[in-house]
Amino acid sequence: MLKISRFFENSIVSTTLLTLVIGMLVVGGPVTLIQAATENPYGAQNLSPDQESYTLEEMLTYAVQDEYKARAEYELIIEEMDGGRPFTNIIKSEETHISLLEPLFKTHGIELPKDKAAEYVALPDIIDEALEIGVQAEIKNIDMYDRFLSQNLPEDVENVFERLKNSSQNHLEAFKRSIDGSGRSGRGSGQCQGRGKKQG
Repeated sequence: MLKISRFFENSIVSTTLLTLVIGMLVVGGPVTLIQAATENPYGAQNLSPDQESYTLEEMLTYAVQDEYKARAEYELIIEEMDGGRPFTNIIKSEETHISLLEPLFKTHGIELPKDKAAEYVALPDIIDEALEIGVQAEIKNIDMYDRFLSQNLPEDVENVFERLKNSSQNHLEAFKRSIDGSGRSGRGSGQCQGRGKKQG
């Protein structure tokens, strides 16, 4: 039994080392198991260009995951980079988005997924990068709702998706104004450095 136990221990160690070596060859640096776990799609990332329709469960799940992720990303930027507007305003809106989506799961008998968004966000180096992350996140979010709204939906779901899409369009414009320098608050503005990389 001792020999068998040692064999499995050695196998686990070998597999872990092999994963790290492959990661170093591919990305030029060490890869942790935590980073590997975040490679699974989350939120709007689940949408495929080749897929034309989604089930109601898929749509609600991807929607709330995307809102979870936006909240986690903006919260991280506010806490670690002293991010001011538009992040402080938009994160409140993300809370509203989530509160609008959550009751739909109960109404339609679908299990509400756990919020694992912290595993899928990373701290940018400077606030300008954070603003660009916001732009891209809102673009993907809008596209997601556009695709969902092209399907036949229950009225309550359609109303919420439409409202969230319109709100995300406002967020997108706010981020764009901040990049142009006309909508950024003093807190966290300019080339504000993050207080070290953080993920999860």
